[in-house]
Amino acid sequence: MAWGLIQVFAISPAGPGLPAASVGGHAHFGILSILAVVTGFAIERTELTGTLRSTAVWGFVIGQWLLPATVLMEMVAPQLLITAYIWGALLVLSMAIVAWGTITASDAAGRTPSAAPAD
Repeated sequence: MAWGLIQVFAISPAGPGLPAASVGGHAHFGILSILAVVTGFAIERTELTGTLRSTAVWGFVIGQWLLPATVLMEMVAPQLLITAYIWGALLVLSMAIVAWGTITASDAAGRTPSAAPAD
């Protein structure tokens, strides 16, 4: 939110102006809410365990933070922009693992047992 407010000021006529890369960085940081939903809700509905589960969770965390950071770092160190492919591939891998885990999960995966009413 703070990044967005700073951008609103910087884009306004009173602001100093922004480099184009910062707008892309803002868009990616805005998607971090999707990360919270996926790691907190969707992965729980799969039957992923062990390395697959860790790869899915940490792939989302690392990819979602470093992809926008790379876009912003490109302004300072252009050679780091190539690492965006690594973070993007990590996100694709995580999404594929979660999709596979969802497709192969049983219907009861991730559900808590419901209480039965007393007779």
